[in-house]
Amino acid sequence: QVQLVESGGGLVQAGGSMRLSCAVSGSVFSIYTMGWYRQAPGKRRELVATITSGGSTNCADSVKGRFTISRDNAKNTVSLQMNSLKPEDTAVYYCNAKYHVDYWGEGTLVTVSS
Repeated sequence: QVQLVESGGGLVQAGGSMRLSCAVSGSVFSIYTMGWYRQAPGKRRELVATITSGGSTNCADSVKGRFTISRDNAKNTVSLQMNSLKPEDTAVYYCNAKYHVDYWGEGTLVTVSS
């Protein structure tokens, strides 16, 4: 069974940086497209960024130039480097692994204070 465990959330001031990590176990990590999604209070879960097994990345317009997704296939981890954080980035951030089916972590809360 695939398990995803996020880490790195917390409280940060606007303009600050934070790095989220997701450790994946239970399967062959390298085949998955990995992604980060977020869900703010009262809003739907939305895509933040994805990275394919080949390393191609995609991110939402709202975070372009500020967030960077990366993966380490040797360590079975995916990370999200978040810079120039804004209060509107406050959300629960979820790690996702996709290969025919979706697997999700339990989420980690990121709070950006103004």
